[in-house]
Amino acid sequence: MRLAGAVVALAFTGCVTAQVAIPPTQVSQLERQLNGEQRFLRVSMYVTPFYGDATKRLVTPVAPELVRYLDDTGGKPLNPGPVERTLPAGTAVRIVKVEFPSAWVMTERVLYTPRTLVWVYLDVAGTPKQAPPYVLVLRPGLKTDQEFLAELERHLSREDQARRLETFSEAVREAVRTKAALVDMPAEALEMAWGYPESKKIELVGAQRKETWRWADGLRTATVVEGRLTTFTGANGASSASSP
Repeated sequence: MRLAGAVVALAFTGCVTAQVAIPPTQVSQLERQLNGEQRFLRVSMYVTPFYGDATKRLVTPVAPELVRYLDDTGGKPLNPGPVERTLPAGTAVRIVKVEFPSAWVMTERVLYTPRTLVWVYLDVAGTPKQAPPYVLVLRPGLKTDQEFLAELERHLSREDQARRLETFSEAVREAVRTKAALVDMPAEALEMAWGYPESKKIELVGAQRKETWRWADGLRTATVVEGRLTTFTGANGASSASSP
């Protein structure tokens, strides 16, 4: 019913405007450069329904209740649907195509989807050929090709992550695979599990470097001391702290 309400609301909004302002010449170059390129997931991803479009699946670094791509009639973020599976960091993918929100493309997209944003279609290693395509939706506000490439790299790395993952303990690798936080895990592993924070506050406490991380959802925080996670909040309502 919430999706139905959103559809009604969108139907009366008239023309929509793309939330991406990359010049057309750069768009064409990015499409030629990236379509068909091999990459690896830098961050573990959830796979969920693609809102009301049953022909696709959404790939997202945050839990469905934290996705902020589409609002309902009351202005609250719509949940795209329950988690169907998790793709661990390091999973090999191929960029099938990068689709920018031109006026024509937005018209062709299903109404109650994040049609004003860039969609990156992915072929995920090990997925059956008949499976719906996976779509990574990039954030709004991208203005240049460099901003776009930097944002893409936050999710999809050109470098195989296997060697880095092998340096972690089995417990940490499991935390990364399941998108969980674990006290004493390396900061890099936390980013692989939770995705990149919106902000990092860095300070010296005595002789130690302390970082306070906050994510855009406003719920998750983490304290990292000397490159190791010491405390965190907001992981499925949980909190934890290191032993004294």
